[in-house]
Amino acid sequence: MDINKLFFDPAEQPLDSFPADGGFVGIFRTIACIGDSLSSGEFVSINGEGRKSWHDMYDYSWGQYIARMAGCKVYNFSSGGMTARIYLDYFADRHGYWSHDLAAQAYIIALGVNDIINDGLELGTVADIDTADYRNNKPTFAGDYGQIIGRYREIQPKAKFFLMTMPHDRGDDSEMIRRAEAHAQLLYDMAELFSNTYVLDFMKYAPVYNEEFQDKFYLVDHMNPMGYLLTARMVVSYIDYIIRHNIKDFVQVPFIGTPFYMDGMEQGK
Repeated sequence: MDINKLFFDPAEQPLDSFPADGGFVGIFRTIACIGDSLSSGEFVSINGEGRKSWHDMYDYSWGQYIARMAGCKVYNFSSGGMTARIYLDYFADRHGYWSHDLAAQAYIIALGVNDIINDGLELGTVADIDTADYRNNKPTFAGDYGQIIGRYREIQPKAKFFLMTMPHDRGDDSEMIRRAEAHAQLLYDMAELFSNTYVLDFMKYAPVYNEEFQDKFYLVDHMNPMGYLLTARMVVSYIDYIIRHNIKDFVQVPFIGTPFYMDGMEQGK
């Protein structure tokens, strides 16, 4: 057995393997997923009069598929229509998601579509983020997103953060692509700004959500059950890849949230 070829091939890309058992994502015992409808297992139904209704069915979310694959506990800190500003203004408080009792070892954040694509909120830059005190962040998407990270870092200082970019969609026009690319670059800038932070670049590595893809994996204008399971497998594949290619960064995961964490022992991020 060549363990280097199996786990550490430098030519491997993030979605080259789909570990059915969750791979090294299983090192996390608690994960929190912060996002919108696509993080909530949302399905769309149409009644006999042609009216649509939307249903967050968390048991079908990619987060819960990950929980079942990897054997970890996953929190759905998400809802249809979610934006970073809504999350900060009332949603997280209303549901107790800042509670230390729900502190996680890892946070996956998938926000931005409703903020900058649908609502046209100013994107901003990492200059809008005060890493010493998130309360000073500017009211841009960057500032709001950075505040979410900052508040959870205050709750769980050594947690790992995974920031998800937007995959290309069949409806992308030039302006949408420009905004999505700027969003992706912002997340890379945040990964440089914050320690223990990594990018899940679905824009670069996920399949294009074109007509053929949506014919198989969508129900009306959101995903179907197979689409959410596929998303879970992509997220698992990507995080497993990150862990295996930055393995020294993750050696102290069991000590996250305990007094035993040894500063300076990890390499890289």
